[in-house]
Amino acid sequence: MEQSKSPKNRTITLTSEEREHFRTSLQTLVQGTNVDTVLNNIYRQDCQTALPYLPSAFVDVLVLDPPYNLTKSFNGTTFRARNDGDYTAWMESWFAPMMRLLKPTASVYICGDWKSSASIVAVAEKYLHIQNRITWEREKGRGAKANWKNCSEDIWFCTVSDEYTFNADAVRLRRRVIAPYRENGAPKDWRQTGDGNFRDTAPSNLWTDISVPFWSMPENTDHPTQKPEKLLAKLILASSHAGDVVFDPFVGSGTTAVVAKKLGRRFVAIEQEEEYCLWALKRLAQAEHDTTIQGYNDGIFWERNSLAAQPKQHKD
Repeated sequence: MEQSKSPKNRTITLTSEEREHFRTSLQTLVQGTNVDTVLNNIYRQDCQTALPYLPSAFVDVLVLDPPYNLTKSFNGTTFRARNDGDYTAWMESWFAPMMRLLKPTASVYICGDWKSSASIVAVAEKYLHIQNRITWEREKGRGAKANWKNCSEDIWFCTVSDEYTFNADAVRLRRRVIAPYRENGAPKDWRQTGDGNFRDTAPSNLWTDISVPFWSMPENTDHPTQKPEKLLAKLILASSHAGDVVFDPFVGSGTTAVVAKKLGRRFVAIEQEEEYCLWALKRLAQAEHDTTIQGYNDGIFWERNSLAAQPKQHKD
């Protein structure tokens, strides 16, 4: 049954008519698929069954956000925690076949938490060059009574080779300047505006400007581990150019595909849960008319809760 919600609650839902409409767009990968036909689609399929049907060396950016080594339910399908060795083996079972899909200049981003770090490193270093580890502040969650609150996650930045794309200027963060320096009376490496003094800082591997999607954000869904559009925008802008191909085999509610579309990239996405695929297809339809990304405005990333970070509304 369709439920009413608060006017300020912008969580994406589906009417029965939308569900039937988007269900007709669901596809699976079959033998004989080529690059021209595979792009810009979301496939409802387990990634391990889909991988053999994908073309070789077509991916510029691979985004991996698999289930972490935790017991968690995804729309009724439960992923169960296992010992480190078994989790590492499970990860390598689908990771190794994906290497065939990557261009020699491709970048790979692997999401995880502190518990899965050992497995990620063990698998990634066998096949890729590990370049860095990004840590981002995940500010949601309850406090722990007998431990430190876990409010961070990691993203491992890897490349196929030492030749890869990194657009540092595309992912600068505009921060408020607390103690501005001047040279000959003029601002040095910062700008003065009516809203305050700001500096565009170089991208680092510590991100404190990310907001996890919540009920008043238009990108929000009921997916239990949805990644923010702003986070994916940083990865995609840093490691690709317009028209490049982004691949996400665990796309969930579609964030990677939606952001790729908004930023003028092509994509291939796989998700085994039908409900998540339907949410993703609705988000892609919305992106036809609204390319805004919260926290990213006029080509600049802004600190969390900055007024200027709010996306400008498009007028139809």
